[in-house]
Amino acid sequence: MVVNFFQLIKIGKELGLSKKEINKVFLFDDSRYPLLFKILLIIMSIFVSVFIIIIGIEASRHIYPAGTLYSTVKIKDFKAKN
Repeated sequence: MVVNFFQLIKIGKELGLSKKEINKVFLFDDSRYPLLFKILLIIMSIFVSVFIIIIGIEASRHIYPAGTLYSTVKIKDFKAKN
């Protein structure tokens, strides 16, 4: 997606568009409510970044605390049969 973004900027420059005209296309300036769309874009990007950070923190947590054994069943339990 980033590659497509840079390709569109390159095409816009080749067509002779100014930087301001190119940015209008990406920032919804030609829509009916440009400020609303900009605010929604900022809110959504913040929401996605917080979500990614939370997922990263949860994924990095260890299942077992440090210094504990992974199971309560030990090999000695299987050696002694009644």
